[in-house]
Amino acid sequence: MTTNTMRAISQDVLGGPEVLNVVELPRPEPGTSEILVKVRAAGLNPTDWKHRANGLFLGKPPFVLGWDVAGTVEAVGFGVTLFKPGDEVFGMLPYPHGVGAHAEYVTGPTRTFVTRPEGVDVVQAGALPLAALTAWQALVDTARVKAGDRVLVHAAAGGVGHLAVQIAKARGAHVIGTASAAKHDFLRGIGVDEPVDYRAADFAETVRDVDVVLDTVGGEYQLRSLRTLRPGGLLVSILPVPYEGLAEEADRLGVRTAMMLVEADHAGMAAVADLAGRGLLRAEIADVLPLEEAAKAHALGDTGRTTGKLVLRVD
Repeated sequence: MTTNTMRAISQDVLGGPEVLNVVELPRPEPGTSEILVKVRAAGLNPTDWKHRANGLFLGKPPFVLGWDVAGTVEAVGFGVTLFKPGDEVFGMLPYPHGVGAHAEYVTGPTRTFVTRPEGVDVVQAGALPLAALTAWQALVDTARVKAGDRVLVHAAAGGVGHLAVQIAKARGAHVIGTASAAKHDFLRGIGVDEPVDYRAADFAETVRDVDVVLDTVGGEYQLRSLRTLRPGGLLVSILPVPYEGLAEEADRLGVRTAMMLVEADHAGMAAVADLAGRGLLRAEIADVLPLEEAAKAHALGDTGRTTGKLVLRVD
């Protein structure tokens, strides 16, 4: 029996994880060039807890969070030819305003989705999109990383960081990654050539001649990272608020900076799917929780200590 409602995780006020509630909402219908996806897994990212607490791009609640989605096509809108009901897909809803994956159903533009490859399970597919697209757009589209480049990835065990490491390695780069010493075995396991314990030493004093820095931390990390770059090298920050004096210091050192936000990207998702399908890109899963435990997942995310990705499973 088909119902016209669905469960979703919503909030009426900004605040901590406790503001999240399971609610009944109308089930959406796909519009022109959209598909309706029955959500099976939906990843979480730091942007979820930041929006929950501060509103950021979404403003005042109520809203349903979640940009990562993996599931089954339930219906297609007018003009859609890429997919049909029953197809297994995954993708990132258009960031930031196309939000809503933490629910039983979600609609989105057809070309934000790609087919889930055989051998990539639904939890993996739900974990990958936003973080992997961010890493792809930073390293490939923006920095054009190529074989032999030296790439420094900050917070290399984090959601974006550990996927960025794998993308850089797939392109033949030499990867340096910052993380606490306890995570260095994990870093080596995903391909980091030189793990750096940021607690034991100042990376800006020990790392040199880098072609590309991927900044996933922000703040003064941006400024310090400039000193690791070779002349002409590039700092790409996925937290696009430049630290005070960044542009002036980059000019003085003869290096470049780029501030980016992830964008919905069919070609990028296809590249992510290809790497995942070939076993070259895999998300480390920190935990999988049922949809109704979204608040617990947010509390884990708030600690800032998880390795890899948190995923909500929707049954």
